[in-house]
Amino acid sequence: MIAAKGYAVHSQTDKLAPWNFDRRNVGPKDVLIEILFSGICHSDIHQVRSEWGPARYPMVPGHEIVGRITEVGSEVTKFKVGELAGIGCMVDSCKECPTCKGGQQQFCEKGETVWTYNSVERDKTTPTYGGYSNKIVCTEEFVVHVSDKLPLAGVAPLLCAGITTYSPIKRWGITKGHKVAVLGLGGLGHMAVKFAVAFGAEVTVLSTSPSKEADAKNLGAHNFVITKDPEQLRIYAKHFDFIIDSVSAPHDYEMYFKLLNVNGVHICVGIPAEPIKFPGSGLMHGNRVLTASSIGGIEETQEMLDFCAAHDIVSDVEVININYVNEAYERVLNSDVKYRFVIDMDTI
Repeated sequence: MIAAKGYAVHSQTDKLAPWNFDRRNVGPKDVLIEILFSGICHSDIHQVRSEWGPARYPMVPGHEIVGRITEVGSEVTKFKVGELAGIGCMVDSCKECPTCKGGQQQFCEKGETVWTYNSVERDKTTPTYGGYSNKIVCTEEFVVHVSDKLPLAGVAPLLCAGITTYSPIKRWGITKGHKVAVLGLGGLGHMAVKFAVAFGAEVTVLSTSPSKEADAKNLGAHNFVITKDPEQLRIYAKHFDFIIDSVSAPHDYEMYFKLLNVNGVHICVGIPAEPIKFPGSGLMHGNRVLTASSIGGIEETQEMLDFCAAHDIVSDVEVININYVNEAYERVLNSDVKYRFVIDMDTI
């Protein structure tokens, strides 16, 4: 076994604290990565606190991982020692079902998607531990190449926030000529703005906070709408082809449906914990579509990283020492970060 150290919780009421543990040895198709940066995702907080159902403890969170390869197995062909690499939300799947072969390993038909933490390996017994640690072992099929052209701290959140917003933009063919609204300007929303702009769309940020207008424009948004202002909502009625909804708190979906043109699409990348409720007529009138998107497969994640390298796109981040992680969690809950915390793993 390989000795590792990280930050973990041992119950849903714990604070994150130092914990030593073991990683598996490097197998023939595995790579060992020295973790350099690990992003903090809101879903880390949900899982640490068992807010998405029973969790597995002890838990080392983190699925936005960037590092350098320090060892490769004898059968590894895609990576070499010394290369930069990343790991996102998944570390394995059956790799054989039509869905996995089709590049959507997150929906493995055999139910064998192995999540980066709070999960078990395909042997159904060995727990997985995430990126708030100094090293990780992963099969090469679930590791992605990272360009040395971009600042690594800003790359880390691309492994979740990046792919979560890139995937639906690519799937729905959003491009020049489309009018796109991004609802909510946080960790997901700011990436949605960057990608939609890069693909050539006219981008408008919808927000309840007038103070975010300057940030929206700096990120590339062409317009800004204060959703508490009825007159601004009236001006943008039936205006948008797409709304990318990054809000994970309850909100008035029907109000936003009215901003969609005929055949407009409302894409949820943030999902509230409470059931979504709205009158069906809001969708029916105008043949509107409500859909959602969940991360992306490994091949698409690599495509996204290559796109970012070509277009100089990274997340806006605040880099922290790992001993600040509990304070960072509270600030995430208070929306007090622009726009993603990233842990410098040299501080572990």
